[in-house]
This record gives sequence, structure tokens and C-alpha cells, in this order.
Amino acid sequence: MQIPKDARAIVTGAGSGFGRAVSIELGKRGGRLIVSDIDLEAAQETARLIGGSTRAMRVDVRDAEQVKSQVDAAVVDLGGVDVLVNNAGVAVVGRVGEVALEDWRFEVEVNLMSVVYGCHFAVPLMRKQRRGWILNVASAAGLLSAPMMGPYNVTKAGVVALSETLAGELIGEGINVSVLCPTFFRTNIHKAQRSSEELRKRTEKLITGAKWTAEDIARVALKGLERGSLYVIPQTDGKLFWRAKRVLGAQFYAVAGRVARRMT
Repeated sequence: MQIPKDARAIVTGAGSGFGRAVSIELGKRGGRLIVSDIDLEAAQETARLIGGSTRAMRVDVRDAEQVKSQVDAAVVDLGGVDVLVNNAGVAVVGRVGEVALEDWRFEVEVNLMSVVYGCHFAVPLMRKQRRGWILNVASAAGLLSAPMMGPYNVTKAGVVALSETLAGELIGEGINVSVLCPTFFRTNIHKAQRSSEELRKRTEKLITGAKWTAEDIARVALKGLERGSLYVIPQTDGKLFWRAKRVLGAQFYAVAGRVARRMT
């Protein structure tokens, strides 16, 4: 199911990084977009880079009504929604028991509930249209659950589970569902990361030193979405670690735990 050239698309967290890259890629294909971010100026810059009639909105994805407003805007301005990219996300990392409960709630609201909201409001429209493409942005963290990343792991695993659920529910309805699970690539997520200074610096080093760009990930993600791939794991390291987890079972976490202890 190839995404049509004039696809009507909405993208959250589109002000930078992957959200901006996938928005621009959809724009290059002739898509008509409504892009959002909590930073309106950043979303407007993305809209400017795409050009045409792209509309930018300020949306705080923690608020269901604001997420609904972007879907409603697509119905009014574009006549419907063909492509939904639930991308908005933040990073909260640290040890369980040390991460503040406030930070846990923040992570759940942004990373998980925003995806629930987007699907809740867009999926019924796609069902009526009998076509659609849903890209939920998770992370390899949602498949691997590495130590020291509890809040991030939990929310991204939730996004994976939601995507799997939808894939089963939407069989035969002309709607593709993919969950994107990259490892590290060059983006800005570390700049707003809630963690200790040591963990923030370590994450920054991994992200800024990554070979893959947000543009690389965006192209692979859309190809996977069109192929109907439920799991889109762009990088080789992510594929290898996921395979190792399935082979090793609990032993995978024994090894991961020892590695984490050496790093702290």
C-alpha cells in the first residue's frame, strides 16, 4: 500500500529531529500536512521548510483535546487523515526508585498517552475511509528494556504493544500500522532529557556520534510503513540486540545488568 502523493498527513513533535525529517519527506512526496509541536515557532519553521499550504499548530500532546484539535483541523482543512505519525516524545532515564514520580507521569503522558490519543481520534476516521497509514514512533528501548532507562523503556514498550494491538484489530480494513524502533541517531531528544547530568552527557555522546541521521530514519520508516512492516528496526545493532534477547531470554538482562553496573 503505497502512500498516495497527495496524502493528508498529521505529524506530532514536528518541530525538530525525526518529526521534522519525516514531515519534510512527506512534503517532498506531495503530501498535504498539518504539523504540530509544543514549540509553535519550531513547527512553523518546519512548515516553512515544506512550503505549500502546510499548516503549523501548537499542540501539547499531554492534552487529549489538543491532540483532537489537530485531527479535527485535518478533517476541516484537508478533508480527512491518510497518514498519522505519532512522534512527540521526551526522554526520562534513571534508576527505578530514584526517578521522581512526577517525571514518570510526565514521561507516560508525553510518550505513551499522546500516541493513545492520536490513535483514538484518527483510527475511526481511517476505518470510514477504508485506508490509512499509522506510524507510531517508539524506540529499540521498547523492545530491549535496558537498565537505567525505566520510564523511557516502559512508555516505548507501551507504544509497541498499542501498535501490535492495532495491527490485529485493523486486519482487512486497508490500514497499515508500523512501530518505529530505532537505536541512536542524530536528533535533539537529549537536550530536554530529564536525568542526572552524567546520564545526560552519556546519552548526548551516543546521539551526536551516531552515523544515522533523522532523514535516514525517516526514509526507512516510510518505506516500512508502505510495505506493511509492523516492526521497523532501521539499524543493524537494534536488530542484533533484539535477536539476542529472544535467544538468550533472562540471560540477556543478566549481561545487560553487569554492563550497566560497570558504567555507573
